[in-house]
Amino acid sequence: MPELKLAFIGTHGVGKTTLCYGLAARLKAQDVVLDIVHEVARRCPLPINESTSLAAQSWILHTQIADELVAGARHPVVLCDRSVLDNYVYLLLSGNPPPGLEELVTSWLGSYDLLVYVPIVDALRPDGTRSTDPAFQRAVDARLLRELDARGVPTLLLDADDREGWLDVVAAAAEEHLAPPQLPLLA
Repeated sequence: MPELKLAFIGTHGVGKTTLCYGLAARLKAQDVVLDIVHEVARRCPLPINESTSLAAQSWILHTQIADELVAGARHPVVLCDRSVLDNYVYLLLSGNPPPGLEELVTSWLGSYDLLVYVPIVDALRPDGTRSTDPAFQRAVDARLLRELDARGVPTLLLDADDREGWLDVVAAAAEEHLAPPQLPLLA
């Protein structure tokens, strides 16, 4: 079976986790062996959201990479609840990145087979961890979209007007990546 590393990207509170679990359930029903890299920020021992720091965001970004390395070493398919680009955007909003981090993020982006952007559709709901400030949510979203545009990173952009169809769209894209290559019938 081909390997696949897929990451859901977008600001907090848009449904990345729900989609990640939904996709995992669909793929597992097809006997796909996979692992999920859960959002690292929830485990961060340092302040996050608007009161975050360069140290906190660096911890999150590097832990994300470490978790992806472990998952990829153990499973042929890895679904990430976030990507390093998301983490980097929060870091950029917290201050200037340390030297060399831009290159690390750019290089690591090449390790994803598929990035899926999840747009803001609904108002934020408190989850006990992430910010409930809609202005902060929009600032993260806008910066992420600028980073994607500036980097020219191929991304599956989900349609904000078709939330009910998101899982079908993502599952079809993932299954396309996992499909064995077609063999020529005639030589």
